[in-house]
Amino acid sequence: MRLERIGVAIAAVAVVASACGGLGDDGSGPTGATGTTGIAHPTGADEVVLRVAYEGGFVPYEYILSSVPSWSLFGDGTLIVQGPQIEIYPGPALPNLVAIPISEDGVQAILGAARDAGLMDGDATYGNDCIADAATTVFTTSADGETSVVSAYALDVGEPPGTCGGKDDGDARAALAEFQAMLGDLQSWLPAGAVGAEEPYAPTEMRVYVQPYRGEAELPQGAIAWPLDVPLDGFGEPAAPTDTRCGVVTGSEFETLFAAAQGANQLTPWTSGGTEYGLIFRPLLPDEHTC
Repeated sequence: MRLERIGVAIAAVAVVASACGGLGDDGSGPTGATGTTGIAHPTGADEVVLRVAYEGGFVPYEYILSSVPSWSLFGDGTLIVQGPQIEIYPGPALPNLVAIPISEDGVQAILGAARDAGLMDGDATYGNDCIADAATTVFTTSADGETSVVSAYALDVGEPPGTCGGKDDGDARAALAEFQAMLGDLQSWLPAGAVGAEEPYAPTEMRVYVQPYRGEAELPQGAIAWPLDVPLDGFGEPAAPTDTRCGVVTGSEFETLFAAAQGANQLTPWTSGGTEYGLIFRPLLPDEHTC
């Protein structure tokens, strides 16, 4: 049930990408930002303005390896979120990520709401002692020359948010929960025309986790031959857990592997050197480049 709850919340969240610019040399704010009447923010296509991600929780480790930040806004107004997920098992090997353009007026409205929710007041952490094994919702905001990280444990569990904390924490958690809900329904409150048409997100890099093949005897799957020159027993570097390796593919190798993964699912065995392996694919967002 917890995994389903997280999945529903993730499906409601999105990422924004930005093109060109960055923080000024004096650290006072981003170059190419909005002007004197708006909230200054990074403008690079690979610079995060606002991100919502889940951390931890009682979920399989494979889920953590494959999870993507649920809502990331980049400086050029590109929003990247998870699109509808097909309800079959085993699910597709690749997540369904979509990119949505947001106008600058829309970005300003989102940042204004983030400020009202307390996301520009510096780092903060809000707990909840009444619930165990839940995920932590992490909001990262870069605006006005500062980056703030606000974490709220079990934010989407229980009614009302913050029931187990003191009044101050409860009010802050309620504001965060309201803001998170707003992010899942941008059309209802952003300026008219601020939200563009969604398109499939086209990554250019991908993280690949290699593990011994486990599979499920009652659900045999057809194998796919590993298409790259480097064999899987030497691919990437050791990573946690101990039987896992991780590497990043780019360029032509990415194009080859991404095309092959389109026909795979989460239980597909990948063969290399006469051995079967289980692979976990994690497409990288514009600001991500490593394992």
